[in-house]
Amino acid sequence: MLGTALRWRIPGTPADLSFRDLLRTYPFTVLEEGEHWSLSGMCGRIWTRARDYPRIDDAGQFRAWDQPGTVRVIIATWVERGQDGGHALVSESRVQAVDARAGMRLRMLWAVVGRLERLVGGEVLRAAVSRAERD
Repeated sequence: MLGTALRWRIPGTPADLSFRDLLRTYPFTVLEEGEHWSLSGMCGRIWTRARDYPRIDDAGQFRAWDQPGTVRVIIATWVERGQDGGHALVSESRVQAVDARAGMRLRMLWAVVGRLERLVGGEVLRAAVSRAERD
């Protein structure tokens, strides 16, 4: 489900691309990373099917992004040690509209795709656990 949604939102995304590689590949840019965490970002008009996202080369360009009618998206992923000695994969995202017009479009998009958040998030976590148990 996540792969289908991503390919719909980001045309041209290969079906076999891992989530980790997706967040390292245009239109995303790795802003910062460590051994057990990463922070990726992208900018643009995420409500269109056009793949017209600008290339962001680094964290400075991401922070400075201010083109009207667009948003900045940031996705953080990290590993936390659980109380039982196991580990948890955590992912969090934020979207910030650059101006009021982009904010309105973002709210309209969220009204449509927001209902899928729990379904998609659960699928990603199940896939990650399955892969970790295999490796």
